[in-house]
Amino acid sequence: MSEPLYVPVLPVRQHARMAYERLRPDIRAAVAPLWNLPPSPGVTPAALERAHWQRELGRVRGAHRRHPGWLDAPFAEAAQIPALAEILAECSALNHLLSPVTGPDRSEAQQTAAMETARLCGCGLGVRVPMPGEWDGATAEAVAGLLARIDQEVPVDLLLDLGSVPPGRPDAGKEALRALDALVALADAWRTVAVLGGAVPHVTDDMLPLGELHEEPRADWEMWHEIRVGGRERLSQLRYGDYGVQPPAALATEPGGGGPPWGVLRYTTDRSFVLCKVLNGGPDRTASIRAAARRIRDLPEFRGAAASAGETWLRDCADGPVTDSKGSGSHTEWLRAGNVQHITYVVRSLSGT
Repeated sequence: MSEPLYVPVLPVRQHARMAYERLRPDIRAAVAPLWNLPPSPGVTPAALERAHWQRELGRVRGAHRRHPGWLDAPFAEAAQIPALAEILAECSALNHLLSPVTGPDRSEAQQTAAMETARLCGCGLGVRVPMPGEWDGATAEAVAGLLARIDQEVPVDLLLDLGSVPPGRPDAGKEALRALDALVALADAWRTVAVLGGAVPHVTDDMLPLGELHEEPRADWEMWHEIRVGGRERLSQLRYGDYGVQPPAALATEPGGGGPPWGVLRYTTDRSFVLCKVLNGGPDRTASIRAAARRIRDLPEFRGAAASAGETWLRDCADGPVTDSKGSGSHTEWLRAGNVQHITYVVRSLSGT
């Protein structure tokens, strides 16, 4: 696996896969996504072959003809593990670019299946270590025990997953450094070491008024800079990751089931996430969406339509006629455009371009 600059944590869903496909070649080459299968509660092992995410999984696999990533099933039920292991092993075996993932909190059966896939496919193994709060030293012991069972010929990747990093978690950087100090020392040569955490926050009914721009600070970005100035020589090759334009909890939601009568346009700047709530139905829907796109386009921080396909979509939406809904998008399109813009901006920021 070539060293990525950025590890976005993405769901195996249409909007995320389309965003990855529409990245510019130089941006995609710097990105190694951590793909997550959605939950399939109560689905029998035999029925997993017909699960709603199977078609999208095939498309994700097809999108990784040249660039690496990881593939995880974090919501697997115990009875589903053998069947899911076969499905993920097939994905890894077909192109050797999607590495399986395990972690110290997974069952022994899941760990063994992921290790065997990594050994047979020669694609490496991701070790995803959750840290939703303060660092617990016992986790290092669990990771050490896991590493002791992995074939020494299998490359291993450390994926320290902080989940949500809101402004109300000011010690996240210090805790991440404590965790990294303990975990990096456990292996002589981690292939990749990445810290994952933070995302565009979950939007609720009362969080922001319809049609008005709202800014949320990028606490995860502040945390990243705090880690980078920590002066740890062993962390010179540390990689940044986040959850993109959806909160971590969105990975666990099932498709469908309806939603609020509004949607959100999103834009990432250097220090904040800019959000604008729009109508998702009714006679004023198109006008609401185009007005929101214009407000974002007119921001001083807007980088122009040529910056990415996300900015291009915002420009085109803003300039469209309010009498024609074509080009005003849907939840899928808004998430796709937001992810393209966010991923592109993060890569540019990390590379200094």
